[in-house]
Amino acid sequence: MSTVGIIMLVHTALDRAEQVASHCTAGGCPVVIHVDRNVDRKTYASFARALADDPLVQFSARHKCEWGMWGIVAATQSASEQVLEEFPGVRHVYLASGSCLPLRPVQELIDYLAARPRTDFIESATTADVPWTVGGLSAERFTLRFPFSWKRYKRLFDGYVELQRRLKVRRRIPAGLVPHMGSQWWCLTRQTLSAILQDPERESYERYFRRVWIPDESYFQTLARQYSSNIESRSLTLSKFDFQGKPHIFYDDHLQLLRRSDCFVARKIWPRAGRLYQAFLTDQSGAMKRTEPNPGKIDRIFSKAVERRTRGRAGLYMQSRFPRQGSENGVTSGPYSVFQGFSDLFENFEEWLEEATGARVHGHLFAPERAEFAGGGSLVNGALSDNAVTRDNDPDGFLTSLIWNTRGERQCFQFGPRDNQKVNWLVARDPNAQVSLISGAWAVPLFRSNRSFADLRKEAARLQRVEAKQLETLRSQWTKARVRIWSMADFIEAPMEPIQTILEETGALRNQHLAEAPSMVGLDGFGQFLQNLKNQGMHPYLMGDFPVEQGPVNMPPQPRKPYLVR
Repeated sequence: MSTVGIIMLVHTALDRAEQVASHCTAGGCPVVIHVDRNVDRKTYASFARALADDPLVQFSARHKCEWGMWGIVAATQSASEQVLEEFPGVRHVYLASGSCLPLRPVQELIDYLAARPRTDFIESATTADVPWTVGGLSAERFTLRFPFSWKRYKRLFDGYVELQRRLKVRRRIPAGLVPHMGSQWWCLTRQTLSAILQDPERESYERYFRRVWIPDESYFQTLARQYSSNIESRSLTLSKFDFQGKPHIFYDDHLQLLRRSDCFVARKIWPRAGRLYQAFLTDQSGAMKRTEPNPGKIDRIFSKAVERRTRGRAGLYMQSRFPRQGSENGVTSGPYSVFQGFSDLFENFEEWLEEATGARVHGHLFAPERAEFAGGGSLVNGALSDNAVTRDNDPDGFLTSLIWNTRGERQCFQFGPRDNQKVNWLVARDPNAQVSLISGAWAVPLFRSNRSFADLRKEAARLQRVEAKQLETLRSQWTKARVRIWSMADFIEAPMEPIQTILEETGALRNQHLAEAPSMVGLDGFGQFLQNLKNQGMHPYLMGDFPVEQGPVNMPPQPRKPYLVR
């Protein structure tokens, strides 16, 4: 008979538990099974009959088990006492659940433990040293009372905890005990387990731990420290938990991942994962090599999975983890450029910018009529439509989707006070945004229009109010975007230097220096236009100190095209 005894705590998927128990006894390990008292008698009787012919299988007294309550510890105690009494040759007792699956041949586990006859494998750490406590109860689980089930009576549970906090209740921890926590799934030597079960203070310890929250993660973990001479604070069972403290469930497509762990046992296995049970219980040719259990080999994969679940990918807003503002992993997925006033001040600016940088240059994506996509298209990557109603239903989502759908390609678009302003804060707090703004340039299209001056004055006042509020947002202390702002008067004094700087910052400038400048619209009479607005009682201050008689701007002369004389 084997020197390793197995305890199985079973409450569901009894057919799989039967399969695993038979596998363990075939390897010579005696198995004591505890079946939750919540399982009906008929199901229990059928399960017991299926294993009745196996002399190495026994069933312990049944207890009602409920998550976080004492019943699980009582079930473990009963099964442990039976293993030690009925199988005197057992030197190590391995605690497992009905959803556990052996990953390596049973003989390898026997040999491994035989080489370490005095070693107890039990995860055991003080509350100050464990990072996995979820739910806000770490030290308090040992100093408050928890008579109510958290799952069945959550409001009563929370209310009683709050009452104890207000009354400043603090339970006395039994003398000599230092509470420890760890995984429920351990492997203890006969000496340590016997000492825990035969402790003369067992009754007082049980009274205390009956009202500790989740005692199955602290009872044996604490008492093992009292008696063990050699504890390895780790579990031989591969058991992974997500960020909410819920166990990961392994499916058929985790087969290679489980093989890489080199662990002896894994939980929780999906009952219908037939490929896993086939591979590890019957296919000995696929058994793993004899090596030290090392779940750390797959920790990186689980860490990435947790990070993907909690943080997501930069700029991707998934339905499964839609974040609160400020908790997203990056506002957008890549850098982009916003140009304001440039298309008002320069002719054919979008075409020129695309030629100079090779980036995808859109018009006014947030124009009132439609989203002006590059090339005049009505759809872009990801089936984003130019429909203004659809876009304005979620402007932030429209922009973040555009950047995500066009990853790897620099996006540039025009913006202005006529456009939908709801994206201003998203752009302002986005480190990926490069905003270049010529304040007051919105007046140039008004100047060049043939509208009545009364209408122009009213529209100019409105646009100036809108842009002033936008500038306040872009200059706020919470702004993380790369923002450059010029007044129109300052910009046209020497436009080439800021244009060169802007394009270099995009990282997409094809030549080291600009070979050709964009053509500026004619501004003759613009200064007088602004003065007329002032004369009518409207103060256009965002343009800067613009002279009434505007002279020629400092633009390089347009080179003449070469021609050939034959």
